[in-house]
Amino acid sequence: MTAIRPLLLLALALTACSKQPASQQDLDSLDQELTAAGPGNQRDPALTAALRDQIMVDPALTQSANTNVVRPPSRPDPLSAPPEPVIATPDRVAAADLKPTPAAKSDCPACRKADGALTLGELASRQSAAGAPCAARVTYSAGWANRLPAAVPLYPDARVREAAGNDACGLRVVSFASSAPVGRILDWYNARVTRAGYSAEHQASGAQHVLGGTHGNAAYVVYVSADPAGGSQVDLIVR
Repeated sequence: MTAIRPLLLLALALTACSKQPASQQDLDSLDQELTAAGPGNQRDPALTAALRDQIMVDPALTQSANTNVVRPPSRPDPLSAPPEPVIATPDRVAAADLKPTPAAKSDCPACRKADGALTLGELASRQSAAGAPCAARVTYSAGWANRLPAAVPLYPDARVREAAGNDACGLRVVSFASSAPVGRILDWYNARVTRAGYSAEHQASGAQHVLGGTHGNAAYVVYVSADPAGGSQVDLIVR
């Protein structure tokens, strides 16, 4: 009986690996051979039933073993979460640091220029055709926010989101958030630039306000709009 078991295992392996399912005639032939070899090798009913059963496939699991399948991200999309409210913080701005901004003009060509700009470089390039080549070669780094001219610096409580610049033409572009309201930011920048000799023109369209001006060959533009979570969103361009 010991010599028969290897034959039994080989027969079972060949049956399981066959491309075609075992027929009833094959099973009966195997049964006769095992019966002739002795009572210890009678066909096991459970094994026979397993060999006769068709292979079952669960359609819901057919992709679970595919290592190349595109899987969903392990973390939720950050844009799906509502923005966190901005907590108002002291901005260290005194009344003497403010100067009322002139009334906004009814037309806002600067707003139309900025509409749809996807990058800081594109935003800067739209200010003038002459500045487009310079803006096209900006590099991005938060360090540019620390290299603004003294006359047009960051607002005191600014939280820098992105910054870009080009030393070849003196261009600086900074996007930041502040807990201060729109009017307070405009009044602060109006005080800074006019005291430094810049002109100041105020334009507005809806919720967007623009303060811009020049001083010799230098120029600045400040875009300010209310942040839905509180405070303001600001894009500052200086050259």
